[in-house]
Amino acid sequence: MSEPWLSADDIAEHLGVTKDTIYAWISEKGMPAHKVGRLWKFQASEVDDWVRRGDAGSPD
Repeated sequence: MSEPWLSADDIAEHLGVTKDTIYAWISEKGMPAHKVGRLWKFQASEVDDWVRRGDAGSPD
């Protein structure tokens, strides 16, 4: 069974941050995200790996 795609709201809740933080991380820190039309979609496993690598906390 494949992993479900999550919305910006879903991934923000998963990480315990705001949706604005998610959008900032996409543009400023290279958070793994996939644009589908006008929407950003996320795979929790990709985002979790990105966080574990320390990329979310890296300086701008």
